[in-house]
Amino acid sequence: MKAAVIVFPGSNCDRDIAVALGQSIGSAPTMIWHRDTELPPADLIVVPGGFSYGDYLRAGAMAAHSPIMREVVARARAGTAVLAICNGFQVATECGLLPGVLLRNSNLKFVCRDVHLRVENPFTPFTQQYDDGEVVTFPVAHHDGNYFADAETHRSLLDNDQIAFRYCDRRGGLDTSANPNGSLDNIAGIFNANKNVLGLMPHPERASDPALGGNDGRPMFESLVASLS
Repeated sequence: MKAAVIVFPGSNCDRDIAVALGQSIGSAPTMIWHRDTELPPADLIVVPGGFSYGDYLRAGAMAAHSPIMREVVARARAGTAVLAICNGFQVATECGLLPGVLLRNSNLKFVCRDVHLRVENPFTPFTQQYDDGEVVTFPVAHHDGNYFADAETHRSLLDNDQIAFRYCDRRGGLDTSANPNGSLDNIAGIFNANKNVLGLMPHPERASDPALGGNDGRPMFESLVASLS
C-alpha cells in the first residue's frame, strides 16, 4: 500500500501520522507540500491535523484552496481513499469532500483530552477491524470541532450509514456530557456517500502505540492496509 500525507504551513500532526502509517504499512508515506500540484500514485491520501495557515479566516478555509487540494479532491472523487483528521476534517468540509461544517466548540474553549468514541459503521476500509458498537479511546485537541449539518443533511448521513464515530461514555452511552464540543448528534466523524473519505476530529495517530498511552487507533491503519494493499 502506498500513502501520501499532505503538509500545510501550520500542520503539526503530519509527522505523527507518518509514523503511525509507517508502523502499519512497513514503509514511510510520501510527504507532499501544499504548493505541489501533482500527487504520486497513492492508495491513501491523508490530510493531517494542525492549524493550517494559522486557522486564519476560518479553520481549514485557506488550506482548502491550496494547489494540491485540487488533485486531492479529484483523486477522492475517482475513488482513492482519503483520511482527514482534525484540521484535515475541517479542510475536507471546506473543499466539499464531506458535508456539514465544523463550528467553534460550544463552550468556546480549546479542548485537549482523551474521549470515548463508539464505532457506528465497521463495514468500511477505515473501520473493518473494529466491532460494531465498540468503544475506543482517542485524544482530541481542537477549538473548532463542533460538527453541524442541516436537518436534511443529517437525515442523509443517518440513512446512508455515513456516521463513523460518535462521542460516548465509557459504556457507549450517548450522554451529552460525553460530547466535548457540542457536535450535532454526538458526531465525531463521518464518511462521504461512497465511504472512501473519512473525516474525524479525534486523533487515531495519537493512539497508535502503547507508548503514547493507548493503541485504539492502530486498527484503523491496519484496516486500511488490509483493504487497500
